[in-house]
Amino acid sequence: MNRITNLFNTKKNGILSVFFTAGYPNLDDTTKILKELEDKGIDMVEIGIPFSDPMADGPVIQEASTAALRNGMSLHVLFEQLEDIRQDVHIPIILMGYLNPIMQYGFEAFCRKCALTGVDGMIIPDLPFADYMKEYKAIAERNNLKMIMLITPETSEERIRLIDEHTSGFIYMVSSASTTGAQQSFNEQKQAYFHRINGMRLRNPRLVGFGISNKATFDAAATNSSGAIIGSKFMQLLKSEPTIDRAVDKLQAALQE
Repeated sequence: MNRITNLFNTKKNGILSVFFTAGYPNLDDTTKILKELEDKGIDMVEIGIPFSDPMADGPVIQEASTAALRNGMSLHVLFEQLEDIRQDVHIPIILMGYLNPIMQYGFEAFCRKCALTGVDGMIIPDLPFADYMKEYKAIAERNNLKMIMLITPETSEERIRLIDEHTSGFIYMVSSASTTGAQQSFNEQKQAYFHRINGMRLRNPRLVGFGISNKATFDAAATNSSGAIIGSKFMQLLKSEPTIDRAVDKLQAALQE
């Protein structure tokens, strides 16, 4: 069974997925971060593929992406780093990246390599849903990969139900129609959006991302979903803390405050 599916089958609420950019702060940190996150009890990990024009990302992740590219990170390097990762790391791993570098690598080759290295799913924010259905869905499914689609407060109910019908794993519920970045709280409008989507009784579970940084935002997300995704907050800590384990400890402490 796909590890993402297994996670949501065994844990219904309070799931924490953590995002980090491959090759940041240092080129060879990818596996170290993965092992530390699993050791500290994180449920799932999203690894960002650095790209020169990350349109959905805020300044923190943009800066990390630029630094990772300067460090020499690429898809070829990332797959080399992940080659033996399943000997040590057993939680679900998702690759998050933009279409351009994935298409340069070759989508089918990308999916095959994901399967070989033990990657469980992918998030491609700029992949149109119609193109996914027509050209990519069969390839992803053939390699037992979950294609995770994003929805926002502006996504129509018709589109949400279409995504729910034709994908599996989970739905990435973006907290607002903006770029990534930590927030201290969610206003009533955002919480009403979470509640509205929860009331649709979708087939797929959901995780909330963009803006999760502390206990207040995590709890608000988890009230109407299976949990949350943290990215910018963790990237800030990787930059400011002297070690990876300190960054993970500080992240977990923030979720208790």
